[in-house]
Amino acid sequence: MDGWNKLQSSISGLNLGQSANKLAKGFNSSVQATKERLGHVAPEEITELPQEYKDLEARVDALRQAHLALLKITKAYENESYDYPTQIQESITELSTTIGHGITNFAATNLKGTNLPTPSPVAPQLAQHKTLPHALCRAATNAAAAMQRTPGGNEDKLGKALSVYAEVFDNIATARIQQDDSIQKQYLYPWQTTLSTSINVAMKARQAVRVSRLELDAAKQTLKSTSPAKQEQARLDVENAEDDLVQKTEVAITLMKTVLENPEPLKNLNELAKAQLLYYAAAAEALSSAQGEIEELSVAAEGEYRKSRDH
Repeated sequence: MDGWNKLQSSISGLNLGQSANKLAKGFNSSVQATKERLGHVAPEEITELPQEYKDLEARVDALRQAHLALLKITKAYENESYDYPTQIQESITELSTTIGHGITNFAATNLKGTNLPTPSPVAPQLAQHKTLPHALCRAATNAAAAMQRTPGGNEDKLGKALSVYAEVFDNIATARIQQDDSIQKQYLYPWQTTLSTSINVAMKARQAVRVSRLELDAAKQTLKSTSPAKQEQARLDVENAEDDLVQKTEVAITLMKTVLENPEPLKNLNELAKAQLLYYAAAAEALSSAQGEIEELSVAAEGEYRKSRDH
């Protein structure tokens, strides 16, 4: 303990310039933080911050954690394939096809006028959305087309039902893209902005208070151990550190209150819920209508089947 104090006193006692004095204060603060962490400072020797400040700290911490917790999950909306993990294989196939198109078109352009066979240029394949509704739409469309190409396929009830199902999920897929776009713009971006700006500014102000408090307590320790000839300067350093802590605490309190009073996070959360509601409502409405048609086809098919079995 005496070794820490002697080291701090030696650093503070040097005749240094302004930048070096700042360095010395930083060193003393680091020493003070280390001593506190190791339990070498009595609790009563640690400057107590106002209760209002500590209460605001706890609330800002909770607000920050709420932002981080929800953001960890909702960042999924930045990638449209969040509900369709098998899209990875489709993406690999598309990449291979795109490379093949590129090679073919390169050859078609650069082999003209040579003795080598020149392939015809091909149009690149249109990019497909990688969402579950889009995938269901494509699968049902292809299945219906395959059944309808067979003899008598136009009258096949399953083929008709698949066509209805595909049309419904085409509409749902459109609503899904609209939902994701709305969530990104109205919720995700402002939610992340709040976290990286106003909350981050408040956290930096709190760090400034912590550093200022450490500097004050380090100055108090120096005052205790300094020689009589340097008592006046050491006492002045304590007074300056106290003024600095009061000022930084007031600034931090103001910033934390501003963050906590900001209605933007609540507005953003409402936009998230609203976008989800519109999507699920559109999906429910579309499926409700289609399910009625598919049920009619199902009942008719079952009736025909029973009738044929009776004979």
